[in-house]
Amino acid sequence: MDATALFNLSYGVYVVTSQDENGKAGCVANSSMQVTSADPYVLVSLNKNNYTTDVILKSRKYAVSVLTENVSMDVIGTFGYRSSKDVDKFADVDYEVIHDVPVLKTGTNAYFVCDVVNVFEANTHLLILGKVVEAEKLNQEPAMTYTYYHQVKKGKSPKNAPTYVAEEKTETKEVWVCDICGYEYEGDLSKLESYHCPICGVPKEKFHKK
Repeated sequence: MDATALFNLSYGVYVVTSQDENGKAGCVANSSMQVTSADPYVLVSLNKNNYTTDVILKSRKYAVSVLTENVSMDVIGTFGYRSSKDVDKFADVDYEVIHDVPVLKTGTNAYFVCDVVNVFEANTHLLILGKVVEAEKLNQEPAMTYTYYHQVKKGKSPKNAPTYVAEEKTETKEVWVCDICGYEYEGDLSKLESYHCPICGVPKEKFHKK
């Protein structure tokens, strides 16, 4: 099977958020879709190992914030490659609590707040179906597609993403790969006195040569 054929499916890029008695949680997701229109339902796919998934299952509420093309990679790095168990992901972003759910307002153009109505098993992931109880369009900025994220933002898929496929190695100039988020630096990283990953912020010691 040619798994790269799946790259031709179209996706957006979103931040899915929730909170329970222990605090707020959020993660980047690229698999979300509207299921109905008259009585809107929205589906998200989240890895079973994500802390945010656990919080949603406890609270039975979540929000989907649509990221724009202008969103800072710092936002993606924070919500995509760090755990809400370890850091306060909301410390440096604009957000609002709506229907008991933190909704991201930084680098987004719309949001949907949902009550969980069903959860489906899908191997490593859970498909979480929610009824939309609140929604708002925030601005006219274009939504970021997953293709834009890869080709323009030069972002990588985390291993917990439903669309993750290991890339084949190709012969190129020297490349160093971040152990945390997969970002690739082209050039001799060992010659730099100081360097931090532009996505997840770890120092160059967390990179390995490809």
